[in-house]
Amino acid sequence: MAVHVTGETFEQEVVQSSKPVLVDFYATWCGPCKMIGPIIDQISDEMSDRAKVVKVDVDQARDLASKFKVMSVPTLMIFKDGQMVDQILGAVPKDRLIEKLESHL
Repeated sequence: MAVHVTGETFEQEVVQSSKPVLVDFYATWCGPCKMIGPIIDQISDEMSDRAKVVKVDVDQARDLASKFKVMSVPTLMIFKDGQMVDQILGAVPKDRLIEKLESHL
């Protein structure tokens, strides 16, 4: 299950993580976000030994959405060593997300 992060916990959970982190910027009212939500949780469970998966509610964490220039949801970003190294816009198939994440392991 993906961990929910806020502006207060982002630094600790994402920036300081020793593993690559897939960050799902989503909104509760977003249809495509609801579609990929279960996929995000599956990836979190399946790859927990190699990568971390977190979710950021853009309505609850406007500071983070603004900082990372999230203009639409879902926006997925991959962070490695505290830096954003990849970005995926919109709902994409699970295998594409895993492929992108694995390319940064």
